[in-house]
Amino acid sequence: MLPKEVLFSFFPKSTNKRYAELLNTFSSLEYAWHATRAELKQTKWKQELINEFFFWKKDFNEEKTQTMLAQQEISYILRNNPDYPELLQNIYDPPFCLFIRGSLRKCTIPLAVVGPRKNTQYGKYITTELVKPLVEAGVSIVSGLAYGIDAIAHSAALAANGNTIAVLGGGIDKYHITPASHTGLAERIVEHGGAIISEFPPGTIPSKFTFPRRNRIVAGMSFATLVIEAAEKSGALITAQCAIDAHRDVFAVPQNINSPNSIGVHKLIQSGAHLVTQATDILEILEVETRTQHKETKTIIPESPAEATILQYITHEPIHIDMLTKQANMPSAEITGTLTIMEMKGVVKNIGNMMYIVCK
Repeated sequence: MLPKEVLFSFFPKSTNKRYAELLNTFSSLEYAWHATRAELKQTKWKQELINEFFFWKKDFNEEKTQTMLAQQEISYILRNNPDYPELLQNIYDPPFCLFIRGSLRKCTIPLAVVGPRKNTQYGKYITTELVKPLVEAGVSIVSGLAYGIDAIAHSAALAANGNTIAVLGGGIDKYHITPASHTGLAERIVEHGGAIISEFPPGTIPSKFTFPRRNRIVAGMSFATLVIEAAEKSGALITAQCAIDAHRDVFAVPQNINSPNSIGVHKLIQSGAHLVTQATDILEILEVETRTQHKETKTIIPESPAEATILQYITHEPIHIDMLTKQANMPSAEITGTLTIMEMKGVVKNIGNMMYIVCK
């Protein structure tokens, strides 16, 4: 038999507030499940909602649901379970039931990493550069499996043999992974010891109303939230606000001021978010000791006058080759040839769209 918390979660109109109203009225959810219409009227549930509940309950098949969960290898964690994420217990309105595929056991130092679905090449690069040393230090990456920075963060964690958790705004059954093109990524997360979780039962189709609730879990189960990029109005900012509301640290990566994805992160920094330029900025505040030896930073010694000139203008801030050519006042052919040689030596990197940065 499934716990009544799980059964109630399958009711489409179920919310934490309505769940609490049942507990405030009845001695147990077992009693509430078998309550009559008259008894349910004692709660704050309106008659229309009560009618909908009984209509839904009449067709609900608990045995079929239990079989489906087993076949999909989906388990659940209730708030009174010791495996329930401790940090999530401490937020406003924590989920009374979490559905999970995989395991949370390796998630010891969770950090939310968020950003836009339409990321820049710089956003992709910096996410990968930050995630690798973070997971090597034992940090677990928590994100939302969406397009853009979410997927990049999950993939970077897996590539570094790290732990990552995906929080969905819909069902976690294999038929409702959103976006569907990330089903393979979701499977890899589970296979590598991570987890896919949601407060929404299997079969739930995500909507504009479920994603903000997903964001509060992403932030709520994490020690801090790292915002890679964010436009002025962005889901990443909602996640950051959830972290602030839960009294958690927020980190933000500075951006090119001409990029639309810089507006949100720069406002966060102006409001007190920690500015991040390297992983140690985060690890120090989280008081996490790195598990790998820090490589000594070496001075880049140019091997030609052309390299020396280029190194005066190329930094960790992306610069387009056209702008570099103009600033360095060099022929475009010489710039192109010198950059190619410098990239082969690992001195600079083309992060896409002919945008270059200097390597560490």
